[in-house]
Amino acid sequence: MGVQPDPSEVFQRAVDEGQRRLDQSPLELFATSFIAGFTIVFGIAALGIVEAAFASQFEDIASVAGALIFGTGIVFLVVGRAELFTENFFDPVAAAAENSQSWLVSKLVRLWVVTFVLNLVGGALMVWVLSVDGALPSGTAHALRGFAEDTVVRDPVAGFAKGITGGGLVTLLSFLLSAVNSVRSQITVSYMVGVLLALGPFDHVIVTVLHLLFGVFFGADIGLGTLAEITAVVTAGNIVGGLGLVTLSHIAQVQGAREDGG
Repeated sequence: MGVQPDPSEVFQRAVDEGQRRLDQSPLELFATSFIAGFTIVFGIAALGIVEAAFASQFEDIASVAGALIFGTGIVFLVVGRAELFTENFFDPVAAAAENSQSWLVSKLVRLWVVTFVLNLVGGALMVWVLSVDGALPSGTAHALRGFAEDTVVRDPVAGFAKGITGGGLVTLLSFLLSAVNSVRSQITVSYMVGVLLALGPFDHVIVTVLHLLFGVFFGADIGLGTLAEITAVVTAGNIVGGLGLVTLSHIAQVQGAREDGG
């Protein structure tokens, strides 16, 4: 078993990973972002399949069973080193903070905009494929549509709060991945974060929008305005939770440790 790294070592690992992400070529960034979009859809589809299977006889635990299977979708992302929006908050910002003399804002904006758009493009394509009649088991469409219908009627304040938590969880995953020393540990923490994300359910904008798209394809009455509003609210919450709560607080932790040590 490896020695647990201290916060400064975790931060340096994050800096190295963040620099790698910021230095990706356009083609690599487009590809990894697109891959992340359709990869996470497998987790959403699996959640719907399992919830539908349990709902008929074990309704009380159907959502828990769905959350347990959704965690595998996050594992796929991490093992495949795909680029998911908000999961790429901590590492690149750590790199930018460490290289304060360099102008990295444009690279950060490029990373986040491309990731956001290509996550949705790749995910929407896979949602469309899986929405073909008969592509998913019986009952799955009902389960996925139900989630979408519940989402559109909730209070925006609740959506913003769920977005803060979801953004914080997924960004925390980046920190945890830098804090562990083995692939097995990375898989474990990825799975745990995925389960918690679905168990809430806490909102990650890409997951939520793709889930809503499933609902649209399966007959839920969701207008473009409603979809845009939910996207904006959850994105704002993800930014507050991912950048504000997790990223900046961990950077402050390291800076404080350096000052105490120096």
